[in-house]
Amino acid sequence: MNVSLNWLATHLDLSGKSIKEIDDLFTFAGVEVEGIISKGIASDRIVVAQIMEAVQHPNADRLKVTQVNCGEATLRQIVCGARNYKVGDKVPCALPGAELPGGFTIGETVMRKVESKGMLCAASEIGLPAGEDGLLILPANSEIGKPVKQLFDSDTLLELEVTPNRPDLLSHRGMARELATLLKIPLLPLDIPVRETEVARDFTIRIDAPAACPFYTAIRISGVTVKDSPAWLKQRLESIGLRPINNIVDITNYVLHELGQPLHAFDAAKLIGGIVVRAANDGENFLALDESTHVLTPDDLVISDASGNALALAGVMGGADSGVTETTADILLESAYFTPQGIRRTSRRTALSSDSSYRFERGVDPAGILTASSFAVKLILEFAGGTAEETTLLAGEAPVLVRSVTLDAQKLDQLMGGSIALTDAEEILTRLGLTKLADGTWDVPSFRADLQRHIDLVEEIARVHGLDNVPSRFLGTFVPASPVDAAYDADMVLRRRLAALGLHECQTIKLISDVQVSDILPLRPLQDGDVIRVKLPLSEDHAVMRPSIVPGLIASAARNVRQQAKSLRLFEMGRVFRNAGGGKAKDQESETLAILLSGSALPTGWSQADRTSDLYDLKGILAALLGGREIKFAPKERDGFVLGCDIKVDDQNIGVFARLTPARERELDFTTPVYVAELDLGKLRKLLNGISHVEDLPQFPGSSRDAAMELPATTANAQIEAVITKLAEPLLVSSECFDVFTDPTGQKIAADSRSVAYRFHYREATRTLKTEEIDTAHQKVLEALTKGLGVKFR
Repeated sequence: MNVSLNWLATHLDLSGKSIKEIDDLFTFAGVEVEGIISKGIASDRIVVAQIMEAVQHPNADRLKVTQVNCGEATLRQIVCGARNYKVGDKVPCALPGAELPGGFTIGETVMRKVESKGMLCAASEIGLPAGEDGLLILPANSEIGKPVKQLFDSDTLLELEVTPNRPDLLSHRGMARELATLLKIPLLPLDIPVRETEVARDFTIRIDAPAACPFYTAIRISGVTVKDSPAWLKQRLESIGLRPINNIVDITNYVLHELGQPLHAFDAAKLIGGIVVRAANDGENFLALDESTHVLTPDDLVISDASGNALALAGVMGGADSGVTETTADILLESAYFTPQGIRRTSRRTALSSDSSYRFERGVDPAGILTASSFAVKLILEFAGGTAEETTLLAGEAPVLVRSVTLDAQKLDQLMGGSIALTDAEEILTRLGLTKLADGTWDVPSFRADLQRHIDLVEEIARVHGLDNVPSRFLGTFVPASPVDAAYDADMVLRRRLAALGLHECQTIKLISDVQVSDILPLRPLQDGDVIRVKLPLSEDHAVMRPSIVPGLIASAARNVRQQAKSLRLFEMGRVFRNAGGGKAKDQESETLAILLSGSALPTGWSQADRTSDLYDLKGILAALLGGREIKFAPKERDGFVLGCDIKVDDQNIGVFARLTPARERELDFTTPVYVAELDLGKLRKLLNGISHVEDLPQFPGSSRDAAMELPATTANAQIEAVITKLAEPLLVSSECFDVFTDPTGQKIAADSRSVAYRFHYREATRTLKTEEIDTAHQKVLEALTKGLGVKFR
């Protein structure tokens, strides 16, 4: 909400209060100040000065040295580069110490060896709209030495965020009332006449939907002249960002922002018969003031005439066919109370939002409906002429939303820590507009419907008294780290590492469909009865509690592929659910981490060739995730997948890996292989929580030997690694496969064989190895491979 400080000052005396003080008051009272925008000239050190002399600068062709009269005992010398002035002109002069927009402070300086004691200013340099190039030429009758800010309108706009439970603050009067309470100063009275009222006859105003509109008022004003608003009214509206339209519409907008009660003016000549407040007909069309067309439902409330024409979407926006125009002579002024739920529902469904709906959605003051109507009538008669009917017509009754509330003195003292006396607390409630009754309860004003309980009064007292004045009774105590804390920390480490590796985190629902059951990749194979089904699912897509996270990741990846995503690197952490032992045991919950890779392995770029992700990318991710750990993939078939493997770390099974079948990939519109893995999150945490050891860099050099071996194509790399690990040669520090060769034609190597090349690295930590020692160790490795797998070396 935008609040003008000048407008606010018409309701209470803010003299002597700085913007910072007002900002702090609002902030500590629970009203968030989102921004402060100054309009016009802020500094008193910018004064009217008359140029008495202007001579050429001795050291600069484009500068002149001026002598100006600022109302001081002596003339002030200022170097100026402008050219649009002449001697005798009056211009703004920023004296040393003046703060210009942007935080720039004027001081005395030397320009090209000539002293300059201030600055002659252009309009844009002092906070005014930019004008002609050069200095701002002031009227000839301007008083020399007078602050320039007094010659121009200046204002400060506060951008305030009001919580939904405080609709009483959605007006300048409401904000002024709040400030008056905090500053302990009186509100200035409003001159609003009290108009006579009478109950409307059914054919004049009829409410057919009393639950949505319990109270409706209208008054007819004849002979008005629709024209531009007076300057002060335009300035008020423009100060908060509103565009003036005409005097009738501007007055309704002004009253809304002045008092917080929305109003609407109909062109009475466009009405047939009386007003009918009714539910919209199903499928009824409505043309709003913003020229948008909407199809209404019976949940919407409309204001129509006796013929059934929809004049307005109640509380949201007026209709284009009944609005006030330049030709309007008679108007019907509406002021009503609409229930917040209905307005909120209609506004959301139609995507129509207005200043009126914003206030009706939060609730307006029922007691202010007639006051706002009377105030608008007074302004219309003053600035648009015409004659108003003697009485305001009423239909229904204004709801009573407040009740008396008891303040428990004992609980107040306990909650406030004895920081405030009961008399001071009661004085705060009185300033807030509450009245103490004879029975000791407090009568709540109609504009504070949020005060319903004892604790609400205590909160108001604490807010006005200042929370920093309430003593703290409990200090933070040391709480030792728990297993929950350790698990959270480990999960965050995993998340950060996976994100650093280029993966994106997903959050999928814990319920899957029967179709997705085929995509599950559980850590342990499922038996019949292990899947937990929802007895009364909301939909077919939410029929099974997921026993694996992989189905959700696959569904997310499929949606991304259909949106033309080229690279998919996804992960998710969460709970999975299953029975154990074919459903004979209790339900079990566990936590897992799932990873999915598909598409391009690297971002597209001119400097690198495109490559499709494969299982080695996934293995590399796991190796980076568990730095220093040995990762092994042990082949193991998985139903519904190809390339199934168990994932082992230090001979411990921590998860499973697989690739979707090509048929399933085509069914989901994937054009590249999809690799998935699911890991036991509990085991991963323990691996992360172990002690990290740092090894010194080797002091002695090592030596490598390569070996190319021919072996059956069905031999897995894991078998080679197993033989090498079992040998446990002390000088062998690492081994890696760096080449694989096959020849389907059988010309260079048998078609059912393949050649695998390994590099073996040998080192001794305490000395440099001799060639004979390296050869001996290498020969042991080759012999172990020959004996264990029957390989032939090439």
